[in-house]
Amino acid sequence: MNQSVPHPPEKRPLLEVLGPGLVTGAADDDPSGIGTYSQVGAQFGYGMAWTMLFGYPLLFAIQAICAQIGATTGRGIAANLARHYPPMLLRSVVVLLIVANVINLGADLGAMSAALALLLPGPVLLYTAAFGAVSVFLEIWLSYERYSSILKWATLSLLSYVGVLFVAHVPVGEALRGIFIPSFVFDSEHAMALVAVFGTTISPYLFFWQSAEEVEDLHVHPRRKDLVDAPEQGTAALHRIEVDTLVGMALSNIVALAIMITTAATLNGNGVVDIQTSTQAAEALRPIAGRFAFVVFTLGIVGTGLLAVPVLAGSAAYALGEARRWPIGFSRRMQEAKAFMPRWRLQPWWA
Repeated sequence: MNQSVPHPPEKRPLLEVLGPGLVTGAADDDPSGIGTYSQVGAQFGYGMAWTMLFGYPLLFAIQAICAQIGATTGRGIAANLARHYPPMLLRSVVVLLIVANVINLGADLGAMSAALALLLPGPVLLYTAAFGAVSVFLEIWLSYERYSSILKWATLSLLSYVGVLFVAHVPVGEALRGIFIPSFVFDSEHAMALVAVFGTTISPYLFFWQSAEEVEDLHVHPRRKDLVDAPEQGTAALHRIEVDTLVGMALSNIVALAIMITTAATLNGNGVVDIQTSTQAAEALRPIAGRFAFVVFTLGIVGTGLLAVPVLAGSAAYALGEARRWPIGFSRRMQEAKAFMPRWRLQPWWA
């Protein structure tokens, strides 16, 4: 008997290939991450710039593995943990992820609100509530296809940090030496900075998000199947994941490197070496690099926050839903995923 064989995914333009990897890479540069990169650039100048070049293959490798897990099995990381590992390990991983994400969410929302208050003086708590409400509305109300498209376009906000480089008067030779010639002092300050940079760049919420988004894509693209059931699609699917992840993680590290170099040239070069938050970095830029750099840097904090906050919240929701074996996914209707979706997602009031 002849069995129907799923058609392999068709070749698509690069902009269509880019998806979960691009969004995941962009979400890596969240406001708290911007604060870390700014602090390292201000404190050590160009001396730690090499970490971005060194960390790129590490970040790409782990994210590609996570994406392949989702595409191959049709299940996210937590769902695979539930199938193959003891329940205690699963619960521990999910609880740690949720705690870390909630703390990071609070830090990012606070940084976004403080940044907006620099441009539009007003109540920071009100701004925080507004940013949270907008993020919840977009993530829950919109369809997965439309929301994923918004997230992809939101990655353009990261280019603001590349733009700041052109007004920062960077000494090119010194910056290139910092990038391509590793230097490291064996003391507690450099060790802490190294841990902070790699801990910020390679973050667990990114693992869960990209894996889960690969599963979401299987639901919204009927011709795609998980590779266990459709191994003939493997070559095309793995190539798509490789390109998507290469580009997404490259964007993440290029932007992080741009932040480090900008703060090294402006803040460290002018004796400002103690920066604790991204908004402090933006404020310090204003008298040194000018109002344009200050405004662009500050708007970048808000833009990256609007991209990262849904990823942080969504990755925690995916992990919890998979651990509890709920039907999950933003591409599902409420009847299919009642525990994952609020009841008012079922149908707009005007329909």
